[in-house]
Amino acid sequence: MDEEVVPVLYVEDASRAVAWYQRLGFSKEWEHQFEPGFPSFVSVARGPVRLYLSEHKGDARPDTLIHLYVGNIDDVASEFSVTVDEQGLAGRECALVDPDGNRLRVATRRG
Repeated sequence: MDEEVVPVLYVEDASRAVAWYQRLGFSKEWEHQFEPGFPSFVSVARGPVRLYLSEHKGDARPDTLIHLYVGNIDDVASEFSVTVDEQGLAGRECALVDPDGNRLRVATRRG
């Protein structure tokens, strides 16, 4: 088994969050809910990259920052109508904030 780290991001509305992350190329893998009306816990993936989106208040802090490296930052910048920082610390990058205040630095490595 390959080792991996899967960040957990707090979201208020898992369905809304999944739709936003789909714009970044993620697909919903699965969703867990103990019973109807309880908070949802969702896995989304983009190739080998996986994120957990949790409505459980104790699972993650709001305003989390993650770095996401993608093959083409220009596609992401176009989708979200943002400017690419050519001199970003992580490479060519742009900053995004999801609907729940989680911050993403999306970058293409220099190379």
